[in-house]
Amino acid sequence: MDDIALTIGTVLASTLRMATPLILCALAGTLSERAGVIDLGLEGKMLATAFAAASAGVMTGSLPLALLAAIAVGVALSMLHGYGCVSHRGDQVVMGMAITMTAAGLTVVLGIAWFKQGGQTLPIPDAVRLEPWFTGIGAALSNVPLIGPVLAGLFGHAPLVYLSFVLVAAVWWLLYRTRLGLRLRAAGENPAMVDAAGVSVIRLRYLALAGNGVLSALAGCSLVLALNPQFIPNMTAGRGYMALAAMIFGKWHPVGAMMACVLFGFLDALSIRLQGVSIGGVPVPVQAIQALPYVMTVVLLAGFIGRAYAPKALGVSYVKER
Repeated sequence: MDDIALTIGTVLASTLRMATPLILCALAGTLSERAGVIDLGLEGKMLATAFAAASAGVMTGSLPLALLAAIAVGVALSMLHGYGCVSHRGDQVVMGMAITMTAAGLTVVLGIAWFKQGGQTLPIPDAVRLEPWFTGIGAALSNVPLIGPVLAGLFGHAPLVYLSFVLVAAVWWLLYRTRLGLRLRAAGENPAMVDAAGVSVIRLRYLALAGNGVLSALAGCSLVLALNPQFIPNMTAGRGYMALAAMIFGKWHPVGAMMACVLFGFLDALSIRLQGVSIGGVPVPVQAIQALPYVMTVVLLAGFIGRAYAPKALGVSYVKER
């Protein structure tokens, strides 16, 4: 029984770590899309901010500067997205994909130019890494029979793991319990009504994109400051698209998106745990195990999502009537 509890606790801990960047990225998408702006650039924003955090961390040895660099890059990319799609009414899908493709190439080029490591950065100093919290509680709980090892999986994580769940509650409160949140949702449902009330739709969408940039930056930081000790080209590995899938699976609701991200995080953790298993004495290919989270993402979206209604003005550029 103790071995089973230890396994469950290990998978639980891995699930929380894997789900964190997905949750933060899904919240970023929820904010922008609730305001009416499609964001297919989440993958690129996460990749660019991870590179910015790693580069700043290596060059300065400062955790605050690494975080600030990532947030600056994330907000800048979101403002670029807004400039092209909100101010100049460009195609939001094309703009998002352009950001992702540019980030994928530019991070490699800058990585080669700055660090001469084939696109990778140098290892991030320990002083820049996010130290785990509540390790003492986890160690104490691990000695408790049966349930202890399971509960221990909830402790000893980087602060961004706990912050991501706090931000779920914060985004929910913002969208559904504040006047600003009502206006943001109205900008994605009926922007003409918002404009008729004397509120700037463009300003609201830029504000949502600013929050989107900060959350995307935190998602990128979680990859290099908590999960990986250095930046690796294309290290996001489709997580931005998985976060978008989770957001749709959660029906553009912060709590629903979080639950979907935890599910995808569990599948990711399970794929790591299952590597090396065999069925009937025949080893299961590692590639098949690694593809499990992505396959299940498609299956869940195709077969179990039910009816999901996007904001009515999502992807529609608003033109102010004169």
